[in-house]
Amino acid sequence: MFSRVSTCGLNGLDGFHIMVESDISNGIPAFDIVGLADTAVKEARERVKAAIKNSGFEYPVRRITVNLAPADTRKEGTGFDLPLALSILVSAGIIPQNTIDNYMIVGELALDGSIRHTSGMLCKAITAMELGFKKLMVPEENVNEVSVVKELEIYPVKTLKEAAEHFTGINPLQTISNDKTFTPSHCIYTDDFSEVKGQKNAKRALEVAASGGHNLIMVGSPGSGKTMLAKRLPAILPDLSFEEALEITKIYSVSGLINQKTTLINERPFRSPHHTVSSASLVGGGSHPKPGEVSLAHNGVLFLDEIPEFPRKTLDVLRQPIEDGMVSISRVNYSVIYPCKFMLVAAANPCKCGYYGDYTKKCTCSFRDAENYLSRLSGPLMDRIDIHIQVPTLKYAELESEKAEETSAEIKKRVDRTRKIQQERYKKHGIYCNAHLKGSMIKEFCRIDAQGKKVLRNAFDTLNLSARAHDRILKVARTIADMELSESINSRHISEAIQYRALDRALRV
Repeated sequence: MFSRVSTCGLNGLDGFHIMVESDISNGIPAFDIVGLADTAVKEARERVKAAIKNSGFEYPVRRITVNLAPADTRKEGTGFDLPLALSILVSAGIIPQNTIDNYMIVGELALDGSIRHTSGMLCKAITAMELGFKKLMVPEENVNEVSVVKELEIYPVKTLKEAAEHFTGINPLQTISNDKTFTPSHCIYTDDFSEVKGQKNAKRALEVAASGGHNLIMVGSPGSGKTMLAKRLPAILPDLSFEEALEITKIYSVSGLINQKTTLINERPFRSPHHTVSSASLVGGGSHPKPGEVSLAHNGVLFLDEIPEFPRKTLDVLRQPIEDGMVSISRVNYSVIYPCKFMLVAAANPCKCGYYGDYTKKCTCSFRDAENYLSRLSGPLMDRIDIHIQVPTLKYAELESEKAEETSAEIKKRVDRTRKIQQERYKKHGIYCNAHLKGSMIKEFCRIDAQGKKVLRNAFDTLNLSARAHDRILKVARTIADMELSESINSRHISEAIQYRALDRALRV
């Protein structure tokens, strides 16, 4: 007897419809799975066989053939176990075909028939909705994750037996309530800017970076507060919109990083990979494609501490993701695209010993040694970082000062105001902050007065800036003007933006 059950596969974050076709016929007992299935899918034969027996059903001792259509598309993962088992039960005459036709079904089976958590379920639920399905059966452990898809009737299931009894009408399952509303996080960060003593210029630069979504690098001696400042950046970034939260949650769902209690991730990610990270771990890849750190930092912050210690070839793979806001991973068996619009924040010592130019300790490096140390960062990568600042070592008087420092909440209010100006300005252009300005948009929105042009021309010639660095200065100046509620960019805004090219002015050649 022939049967069909609908399920879903994934290519990156995009789902596609898979029809599980089963046929039980006379012949030597066998269980074959065809349709370009990977090892994990083929291993489902043993899981499905054991789960059917341990759920109290009679396993058909006949020839079973299962086809995963379309047959020319590679299928990966363990989410096909439940639809495979149910299709066999339909072919065996235990479940009526018409009761299962309107469902999309996903789930991994344990040998005892229980149903386990499955990665990528949010992406599959959205695909089910887009394909016109009204009913979705998922593992109970995935319920919170898919509850945000309000257009679907969601049936959580614990065991294969429960699923079968639902379709036979013996014990119908109840749908879950999926009317939860998204609430962005407010002031839940434990790290606050009020804890950072001094560093007025660095705090200002971080506020500018947050206000315009700009990439930033901090150079300073060990203990000057670079990491402390970077970890407080998410607290002043704007709250996530529903669309941004959905994008982040889809990435984490595919990566298997969603726990049972999570609905939508409502905090901006902060990722800080170690300098020994591989290129594949940074941008994504592997035999089974997974998002890398750049995608896990989507709509958040990617912090690279001690950035000169990263291998140069690893850092250079960041150039295209920074520029395009997405990463394309192509291998022999697959090609996927993951989004990766992140703020790059980097920290570096000025030299190998860490104390070049520091007033507290004597540096053992020569000027040439310091240049060589920072020259590990390629020019094209540095051109893509809008703001370069030096973070000096604090003096004792600053550490002991009783002066109240500005809180993250106070800074965030100004950042929110500036971002709203940019969102309103660019609402017809598909971007939401100054850092994403490109090409003709820079000329249109970054108009500067005559004195500002003169200052910029002098800086361009003196610092030997690239065309890309020139555009970065304009975008940062646009952000500074927005912070001051100024429609035009003047020489003061340009001058401050030029100050944020510290590595062009000082140690780089």
